[in-house]
Amino acid sequence: MAHAYILWIATFAYAIHIVEEYTFDWKNWAAQVLKLPVNWIHFAVVNGIVVVLGISCSEVAWSLPAYSLSLPALMLINATFFHVLPFLATKGRFSPGLGTAVLLFYPVAIWAYYGAYVDGVLSASTLILSFIIGAMLMASPIVMLKLRFHPYFNQDQ
Repeated sequence: MAHAYILWIATFAYAIHIVEEYTFDWKNWAAQVLKLPVNWIHFAVVNGIVVVLGISCSEVAWSLPAYSLSLPALMLINATFFHVLPFLATKGRFSPGLGTAVLLFYPVAIWAYYGAYVDGVLSASTLILSFIIGAMLMASPIVMLKLRFHPYFNQDQ
């Protein structure tokens, strides 16, 4: 399909986003603003997985559009809930990743959905399912970060 290449651009946009977050110390910002108990190893592992997601979505492309569009959905969810809204809620405190979220994530993700629409692979159910998958992917590392402190998951016992 003609517009599936946009998923590769989305993957590259995410890589640039990771560089921005690392450069401007997302870890300490996330600990202070989002109250996430994250360290640089978590950051590296999770973002490595996101890059693998991007590559797999780009390879699968329109043969499984709900899956492949989960990357642009993840980008929109990340940009909105982990950069723009915290920026607004903290009355303008810089969120590492905000620049690429606004300048790359929104336009590239919307472009990917538009490309899927033009190529005839975007239905209402595909749109909804891609956002459900994207939301689950966004939530899973956060849930695990919170759960790891629960006694059940303590491996020192």
